[in-house]
This record gives sequence, C-alpha cells and structure tokens, in this order.
Amino acid sequence: MGKPQVEPEPRQGKVRLAQSGHACFEFALADRLLELKRELETGQYRPGGYLNFFIHEPKRRKISAAPFRDRVVHHPLCNVIEPRFERLFIADSYANRRGKGTHRAIDRLQHFAQRHRYVLRADIVKHFPSIDHQVLHAILARVVPEADLMALIDRIIASGAGVLDEEYATVYFPGDDLLAACRPRGLPIGNLTSQFWSNCYLHPFDQFVTRELRWAAYLRYVDDFALFSDSKRELWAWKRAIVERLARLRLTIHEGPAQVVPVENGIPWLGFVVFPGYRRVKARKVRGATSRLSGRLDDYLAGHISFAELDASVKAWVNHVRQADTWGLRRHVFAGLRFTMVPEKSTGAARP
Repeated sequence: MGKPQVEPEPRQGKVRLAQSGHACFEFALADRLLELKRELETGQYRPGGYLNFFIHEPKRRKISAAPFRDRVVHHPLCNVIEPRFERLFIADSYANRRGKGTHRAIDRLQHFAQRHRYVLRADIVKHFPSIDHQVLHAILARVVPEADLMALIDRIIASGAGVLDEEYATVYFPGDDLLAACRPRGLPIGNLTSQFWSNCYLHPFDQFVTRELRWAAYLRYVDDFALFSDSKRELWAWKRAIVERLARLRLTIHEGPAQVVPVENGIPWLGFVVFPGYRRVKARKVRGATSRLSGRLDDYLAGHISFAELDASVKAWVNHVRQADTWGLRRHVFAGLRFTMVPEKSTGAARP
C-alpha cells in the first residue's frame, strides 16, 4: 500500500494533481486498462496512496482522494455488488442511492412529523473514522461469497487503515482489552466504495429498528437518523436499545443532541429545520451560502470563472433552498449581490 500523500496548497494544486492523474491514465488508456485487468485477475492489484486535503464546510473534514486508476476499479466493483445489497436495504435509507437523496429524505422526515408528536434524532460520532474493518468485512462477506471479490474488497478497505486515525478518539466497548485500540478502522471520505460501504455497515442497525423494534416511522441519511412516536417513554426506551445495538457495531452517538422532543419544536435535518407544516434553512447554512455566492461573484468579476459557472452555482443553491419556505430569504441574499458589466477578454464585448 502506498504512503498517504500530504496535499499541497492552495486548492488549485489539488485540482491540477487530480487532473494530471486522470490525463496520465488516459494517455495510454488501453495499455493501462489491460494492466489493471491482469493485476485483478492474478490478485496482484494493490491500491495506491491517498491524496489528502481538508474542507471546512459544513465542518472541518479530511478528504482522501484515491489515485485515478483505483477509482477505475471502485466503479465496476460497486456495480457488481451494489445490486445485491440494494435488494436488502430498507426503503427509508436515503444516502448515496439511486432515486433517493437529501430532498426526498427531507420530505419523508416531514411526512413522519405530520403524523407523530415526538421525535428522537441522533447522529453517530465520527462515523467514517469509526468504521471497524473486521466488523465491515463480516457484514460484506454475508452477501459476497466469492473469495476473489472479498480479497479485492479487503485490499481496498485495508488501504484506508490509518488515514483517519487523527480524527478518531479510541472508544472501548464491553469485552475490549487494551489491544482494541489497535483494531484497523476508518473509511476514507471521498471514495465511492466508502459511501456505499457506509450504508452496508449500518444496514444491520436499520434492520434492528424496523424488524426488532418493529417500528416503521424511522429514516436514515448516512449517519443521521430519526425515530418518531406519539409516546415519549417509548422513544426514550428505544434510545437505550439503540445505544446498545450500535455498540455491537463499535459505534456511539452524540448523547447531548439525542433528545426526545416535540416535532412542533422543529427538527434539525440536513441543513434545514423541519416543522410539521413548513421548513426553514439553518442560519449557519445561510451565512455559509452568502459567503460562497459572494466569493463566486468576486471570481466572476475578476475574470476567474465564466458567467455560466457563476450561474450554475446560483441555480444549485436556489434549487436546494427552495425545498424550504425561502422566498424572502432568497430575495434578501440576492439583494446583497451587486452585478456589473465585465468585458469579455476575447471579443471586448461586455458580459452581464
């Protein structure tokens, strides 16, 4: 396994390195694909080192980008095994799945909020850094019996060992000894496989809630989940059961925010606050979006990006926040953005 690489600054350097890896692979595409095929068939394939950098929105996270040739392997691997798990996943798991996504998860949460009085919302502490390799292997091996496929999966999983160690504080669970701190863990945030395996890892937990607790008013998006009921006592009892079951997966929740509250108080969910009859965007998200859009406008006015790129950023934000009651908010945000005429460098014509 290659040594993880430390990403240079500024961010443009990340883009150039990623593009160069893509270009190098495509320069002799047929030869490189044949080489990959031979390595996979003979079991000689080994993942390369990760390119690491940090993002700070919505919070500081370490992103680890696999080399382009490894991403070429990740896609067909997921294409092979994903349908097997997709048949098993519950309908109310919404992350990284075709036909799901954040907006449908928000709609579903509000649907439950309109039908129940109380909610228990929780999220997992350092989800991706916490994922235990031994536990993940056991979950995947139940559905992937082929030895060669599991060998490939194990190599990819092992390539992420240690990448997120500094993001994880050791937690000891019942039955652990001191060597538990040495257990390989962590899935690099940025891999297609990591996003998919995250759902696989929490699938037994989804089954516990829907089959053992026998409750359908439950949904999950990555490591955020919510349960609804008309009984506060029932939800508090479920919280204790949930904590115990997650411990089997070597996971913990943020105890403080995991409270049973009336749905009419509003439910923080995927950047919104969802009420039974309406939705609002979190104030922190508004401040972040205003700053980003202002920065994109400055880039456009300085000639660093095209109007089409600026327009795409604006439309993406509008399409996201229109999931809430934000007509007044959008007017307020755009009132603070001032457009001027910028000459086109190539023709001298003014652009809006």
